[in-house]
Amino acid sequence: MLLCVLALLPAGWLRLTADDRIRSTGSVPGAPVAVVFGAGLWRGGPSPYLANRLDAAAELYRAGKIDVVLVTGDNSREDYDEPDAMRAYLTERGVPDRWIVSDYAGFDTWDSCVRAKKIFGVNHAVLISQDFHIRRTLALCQAAGIEAYGVGVTERRDATWYYGNTREVLAAGKAALDVLFEPDPRFLGEREKGVEQALAAAR
Repeated sequence: MLLCVLALLPAGWLRLTADDRIRSTGSVPGAPVAVVFGAGLWRGGPSPYLANRLDAAAELYRAGKIDVVLVTGDNSREDYDEPDAMRAYLTERGVPDRWIVSDYAGFDTWDSCVRAKKIFGVNHAVLISQDFHIRRTLALCQAAGIEAYGVGVTERRDATWYYGNTREVLAAGKAALDVLFEPDPRFLGEREKGVEQALAAAR
């Protein structure tokens, strides 16, 4: 019983840390930047779960709640490019290309949050992910120094949804370790001005 309690402590910490900052697309406060986290590709385009995240970002843009979208994902292989697929999807749905900034080294949630802060200079944001993942994004981005609200995209309860929820129990433990030890991302690199320049142009 003690082991079960200890295993669930990180998940409880995420709920306490993030629940009061989760909103819908209609109720989330506006912010300069929306950060959309990668969720895999399917036949070269966004997976259905990733497409739903991007749809939420496009909705926020059309509502005037955000100015710039930072798409962060995996581009570790030449034949796998989440950020460019995310950018193409958004432009097809009315978000101008000049307001989209790509982070090609968002290899996991912690890396994406740290890079959004340290590389792209994001201080205030709306974070967009699925409902089972959004608490972890909020907790990790807060630890990285970003003030944020989150939009948790709801999904039908299929096998992927149940897998995602189960995976989050384990991922919560890693998140707690990331916050405790603050490891450097797999790739940090030089400061980039894409978000800064897009925001300046938008204003």
